[in-house]
Amino acid sequence: MAKVSKNARVAQRAANAGSGRDFVKVVQSVKDPKTGKYSYKEVMIHKDKVTEFFTANK
Repeated sequence: MAKVSKNARVAQRAANAGSGRDFVKVVQSVKDPKTGKYSYKEVMIHKDKVTEFFTANK
């Protein structure tokens, strides 16, 4: 397989602006106050909103 230069990938990123590659799966553990057990919340969010997700759900 041929190597792809970094500059080519940067140009390709602009072409894929609306694709699903901009979204990431975030898994957050949530502790139940009554039982102490953990459950996991899985969400697909935009990669630019990850820090906002974790600060809002503390």
